[in-house]
Amino acid sequence: MFDTVLVANRGEIAVRVIRTLRSLGVRSVAVFSDADADARHVREADTAVRIGPAPAVESYLSVERLLEAAARTGAQAVHPGYGFLAENAGFARACEEAGLVFIGPPADAIALMGDKIRAKETVQAAGVPVVPGSSGSGLTDAELADAARGIGTPVLLKPSAGGGGKGMRLVRDIAVLEEEIAAARREARASFGDDTLLVERWVDRPRHIEIQVLADGHGNVVHLGERECSLQRRHQKIIEEAPSVLLDEATRAAMGEAAVQAARSCGYRGAGTVEFIVPGGDPSSYYFMEMNTRLQVEHPVTELITGLDLVEWQLRVAAGERLGFAQEDVRLTGHAVEARICAEDPARGFLPSGGTVRLLNEPQGDGVRTDSGLSEGTEVGSLYDPMLSKVIAYGPDRETALRRLRSALAETVTLGVQTNAGFLRRLLAHPAVVAGELDTGLVERVVDELVTTDVPEEVYEAAAAVRLEALRPAGDGWVDPFSVPNGWRLGGTPKGPVVHLRTQEAVAYTPRGTHTVTGDRVSVTLDGVRHTFRRAGDWIGRDGDAWQVRDHDPVEAALTRSAHAGADSLTAPMPGTVTVVKVAVGDEVAAGQSLLVVEAMKMEHVVSAPHAGTVAELDVTPGSTVAMDQVLAVITPKEDAE
Repeated sequence: MFDTVLVANRGEIAVRVIRTLRSLGVRSVAVFSDADADARHVREADTAVRIGPAPAVESYLSVERLLEAAARTGAQAVHPGYGFLAENAGFARACEEAGLVFIGPPADAIALMGDKIRAKETVQAAGVPVVPGSSGSGLTDAELADAARGIGTPVLLKPSAGGGGKGMRLVRDIAVLEEEIAAARREARASFGDDTLLVERWVDRPRHIEIQVLADGHGNVVHLGERECSLQRRHQKIIEEAPSVLLDEATRAAMGEAAVQAARSCGYRGAGTVEFIVPGGDPSSYYFMEMNTRLQVEHPVTELITGLDLVEWQLRVAAGERLGFAQEDVRLTGHAVEARICAEDPARGFLPSGGTVRLLNEPQGDGVRTDSGLSEGTEVGSLYDPMLSKVIAYGPDRETALRRLRSALAETVTLGVQTNAGFLRRLLAHPAVVAGELDTGLVERVVDELVTTDVPEEVYEAAAAVRLEALRPAGDGWVDPFSVPNGWRLGGTPKGPVVHLRTQEAVAYTPRGTHTVTGDRVSVTLDGVRHTFRRAGDWIGRDGDAWQVRDHDPVEAALTRSAHAGADSLTAPMPGTVTVVKVAVGDEVAAGQSLLVVEAMKMEHVVSAPHAGTVAELDVTPGSTVAMDQVLAVITPKEDAE
């Protein structure tokens, strides 16, 4: 076993790897950018090395700086985690040339399986069924469009060089095909440095099922059962579970053997995942999609049902050990479900969010595990992936695991940053999910049932309680009656205080219940029902949901509306970076025309014209960093201009 391992990653996966290194008595080396100088993974490692400024390309994606950090700390091996350089064949080769062990598959296997086009050809030759689609690499936009027309809509555009849903586009209308190809190329280039695309037939209402494999350097390959990953948004997994309720033992064994053959076909070594698309009505008709040549985000559910530490086996295999078990020794016991906690706002269309974590509670124990890179004070910016943590629950059966996970999500608190925890809790209670009737389009079909912008009255009551508490005079001496927020009036009838709140919109609210504010808890009794919230600064939360309460100045709001009378301000939907500006001041634009592109946390958002008109103001350029709700441009409506 190694003495020292450098973890070439950040956030929750770096913390996760460090945990296993510590259990094995292996010294851990963390790396960090300027944005992560006080991050949790830095504090938990045995030592840490600064590798550059905040942008990933100058730090976490810099092979030279990572290798230099390994040399300075005496590391013998490098664990890449997932994301960043985890599936970069060049990085694996550079580690080998520097005398370091890359804790992952051989560079040739990464290169082969990282190219989705070559991967499909390779596994197909090994007898594994593949999804029908385009053939050949380096297709032009015109060739991709021709292939899509030949297959027939709906089709899926996919980057050849990466995964995680980045750059994927589902196209149902041929009329928008060229625009979607251009957008897919931009996202693929930004995420993977390679804009090569392929096109595949889209299987309606498919299930996404993947098989975990382990291979050593002595020719032994086993699979560890499957994971159901069909609950997705924008082609990105949000809930994963093991095992799948869809598969019977015969299908499980057949898919497992196909995954083993796929791993053998590329000379695989280490932990990897073979992903299949499965028609829900015919699970025996499964198709290979891709192979992820790394540890998966959802690996904990496999660990919980097999009792194996996959990071430990990555290390042992990389150190030259044989697998200590055969296929017949693998036992799947119980059920596990994982929820990905992401910095995103469901009420704003799941756009990325950001901020400082002011209050944190992450459940552990009693069949619940949280893998996280967070701590109180963590600054969540727009430069890196939005996933903050994972909450995983285990039980003897699926019903117990789901119930424990819903309860754990209700206990999860991340005040200061808007997350999807409450949404995931409601999703896990949806009848289709409870029944196991899943497919990759389910979330999009039911999302409106699970997301609401309506704010319950008890939330307004709690927000008002926090505001009134902040206004209450401190001290025990004489108190100016005009400073007490109790509605007292000189020469008039006392009235209840009116508190102006801004949640999703400005609201003037008059409290009518009773409340207590003690430390980080707010209790409200309304119509005889007691409600309890967690509180940190101007944030309140319960059951995984959170609201930020901001002061609302009616005069200032009126002046702002007056200043832009007859015009529409286009504001940033999320904190991020402007990557594309398609117009200039004075340009005439059509309703719905794409004007700007804002990128945050590897996600693009197109800002379009709300109506026909003229660009009156343009306050950003490509590369501009913007805050949420910052004005980007002002469009004067056409009728007003006339």
